[in-house]
Amino acid sequence: MKDFAKHPHPDLDVDASGRLYDRQARDLLEPLVGTEAVRRSEGMNAARWLMQRMHQYMQRSVERYGLTEGRLQVLMRLRHRGDLPLGELAELMRVSPRNVTGLVDHLERDGLVARVPDPNDRRSVRAHITEKGEQLIKDMFQEFMRRAMRIFDGIPQDDLDQFRHMCLLLVERIEQLSEMVEPDAGAEPETVAQD
Repeated sequence: MKDFAKHPHPDLDVDASGRLYDRQARDLLEPLVGTEAVRRSEGMNAARWLMQRMHQYMQRSVERYGLTEGRLQVLMRLRHRGDLPLGELAELMRVSPRNVTGLVDHLERDGLVARVPDPNDRRSVRAHITEKGEQLIKDMFQEFMRRAMRIFDGIPQDDLDQFRHMCLLLVERIEQLSEMVEPDAGAEPETVAQD
């Protein structure tokens, strides 16, 4: 594993126990909320930074295949679930039906998805991943795995297992806390997948 104490990222420093921390974030937040609050929340800042960098790193693969993140999500869901009505696909992706229609339009134009009649509802159509779409996902997934494995080179599996465990504990905690918060009346949170 890389010796971070010798070659830290410009914004990172190493604490007394040899663990990395974001010096810039600590310096900015400590005067506002205090040392204890900053220390307890630094993991969330690190996770946000990690997700941004991971997204940028993996996005390079997606772009090489001429896809956006939203189109990739459509293909992955269809590959996993099979043919889906567009409304159900929108619900699964937590985006508007209009957004899914645009994504499917692009994928259909590229021959990666086809609209097929819904056998249960003649008024509805389902999105169907084509053989070309299946092959693209297979090729892309293999490249993703190669790129992802390079990220984890030199990190002990026990550390990765602990990282996964902590991330999922925090997800559970956020879900529990989210259930306690009343949403704004009339507000409908919606994500827009990149077209």
